[in-house]
Amino acid sequence: MSQLIVIALSATPLAVDGADSDDVRDDAVELFAAELCSADVFAVEVLGAALVAAADVVAPAASGTPGSRSAEPSTEQPTSSVAALTTAALHTIGVRRRMPSPSPPEPLEHPRILPTRSAPNAPGSVGSASWNPRATAHPRRPATDADAADRLLLDEAAAVIAATPAGRLVVIDDVAGALTLGAAERGAQQIRVHQDLITGERALAAAAEARGLTDRYTSLPLGPELFAGATTVLLRLPRSVDRLAEVAGLIAAFADPSVTVIAGGRIKHMSVSMNDVLRTVFDRVDVSHARQKSRVLTATGARPEAARAVLGAWPRTADHPDIGLRVAAYGGVFAGTKVDIGTRFLLQNLARLPKTATAVDLGCGTGLIAAALATANPDLRVLAVDRSAAAVDSATWTAAANQLSDRVEVVRADGLETVADGTAELVLLNPPFHNDAAVSTAIARHLFAEAARALAPGGELWCVWNSHLQYRPSLEKMIGSTRQVARNGKFTVTSSRRR
Repeated sequence: MSQLIVIALSATPLAVDGADSDDVRDDAVELFAAELCSADVFAVEVLGAALVAAADVVAPAASGTPGSRSAEPSTEQPTSSVAALTTAALHTIGVRRRMPSPSPPEPLEHPRILPTRSAPNAPGSVGSASWNPRATAHPRRPATDADAADRLLLDEAAAVIAATPAGRLVVIDDVAGALTLGAAERGAQQIRVHQDLITGERALAAAAEARGLTDRYTSLPLGPELFAGATTVLLRLPRSVDRLAEVAGLIAAFADPSVTVIAGGRIKHMSVSMNDVLRTVFDRVDVSHARQKSRVLTATGARPEAARAVLGAWPRTADHPDIGLRVAAYGGVFAGTKVDIGTRFLLQNLARLPKTATAVDLGCGTGLIAAALATANPDLRVLAVDRSAAAVDSATWTAAANQLSDRVEVVRADGLETVADGTAELVLLNPPFHNDAAVSTAIARHLFAEAARALAPGGELWCVWNSHLQYRPSLEKMIGSTRQVARNGKFTVTSSRRR
């Protein structure tokens, strides 16, 4: 019980400092709810009642006289935030514990996304993955709830959407379907859609089926077919300028010359350099007024020749003689062509890995770990998995660039859903600890759970993580006996053996 109270109090600054930010608050709720889900139900209910009641009692007493300056800071806002956080977290786990498991939707008519940017000597497809209820919406709200940036983008684009002929509207990187279904509900027909994450793709599919809109859009790979003849493109601005440069280049090169690009995002994730990137391949970029901390950029006047020159740079490649590998990366993939310091620390300990016939690079990114594993052991076959289409394409190219395509298979999937229970001998993981902009352990915990399910008895998960995240207790609980393999000033490498 005391541990849960500490978790609640430590999460309070997230709720207070980000009180005007839905994504930060939701991250705090998710973090707290994840801890509560592993606790005793009675203890959770007692804790929730105690914290909410404490806030009701303490907050009025803590408030000072208006205009006065107290030597002791007021505890009203933090205590109320604890209560709000607890209430939201309890509601979240209440929904999770009470709602029945959803049934998979019927197969949709539109094709699944497969990458078309084929690497030399690389496999032509990346396999398929079954529908996964974990990939659907936040349990407290529908998958397609538009945030402030989505709402502003749809409002700014309303007249353009209404004037766009059927089959000429493209939506890029729609998080969970708000832009696509919002456009459909405004009359758009035959919408072409690309979402980098397979989880977003599935959330859109589920929401479209629920609303009876599955015939209004088609999912396509990121490539010429997606943009051919398009006159309107709705784009949720990526945080990566490289991702924006690649997407903008594809639009300007292959869409109709009259194309209008309407791109929206949260101001805290935008930069002036995004305007410059768009101006590289478009004649004009207009900026909207800000609303609810969001803004829209509108680009017109495509310059196809300049765009083709930009596209010639993708994928980018870089040689790393110190590890004996060439790394390829498309825009937006973590670390790009660099070797991030966490991965580098893990690679320094590859010689200590157990000898196995197969291995899995979970959350593979550019496929650097998979390539290093296959290079170090000529008899090893490696499965590289990521939910991002850009990562899958990058890993495919990295394998090909190092002549490893025959031993490295790259699959786009949510976690290890394509791996049967209890069959994996060895899994390597450098888990992300950000969900978009917010610090979060939710993705790491999801991947730990996937590894626990897929590992064979005695199989091992080797994980590198920022030491301050203190993942070892979670690894012990979810997988089994965990030992520290190596540690430096910032990172820890652990090996967890499946019970």
